[in-house]
Amino acid sequence: MSLNIVLFEPEIPNNTGNIGRLALATGSKLHLVKPFGFEISDSRLKRAGLDYWQHLDVIIYESIEAFFSKNKDAKFAFFSSHGEQSHWDIKFEENLFLVFGKESAGLPKSIIETYEEHLYKIPLYSEHIRSLNLANAVGIVTYEGLRQLN
Repeated sequence: MSLNIVLFEPEIPNNTGNIGRLALATGSKLHLVKPFGFEISDSRLKRAGLDYWQHLDVIIYESIEAFFSKNKDAKFAFFSSHGEQSHWDIKFEENLFLVFGKESAGLPKSIIETYEEHLYKIPLYSEHIRSLNLANAVGIVTYEGLRQLN
């Protein structure tokens, strides 16, 4: 089974390292879209990914346009606090691309508007927070996908 975890312009190396570890643990592919807020050689990235990083199936894209060009026929689920549908509403299938935005700003407005029918959120039950940590959000969604696929 294979899901695709996509990070648009990740900024925090520790999050990306932890998500890389999660991708490896779940048999998922990790797609990273530049620009990054760190260098791939960053020690914080490697520390979070520990010695697993070399086993990870990771694909790096130079831009969002390059990502969409290469994956134009893919099925997508986009995640944003602006989504109306819950992540529980997704019908997960093999090779689905789970797309997350950068930590500081989320997904670009153009993506939210273009893919509105494929936009999901993770329900929050407190008005005191705007969103979850990126690595936590990816973990929640990925394991819901595995639950459905199994």
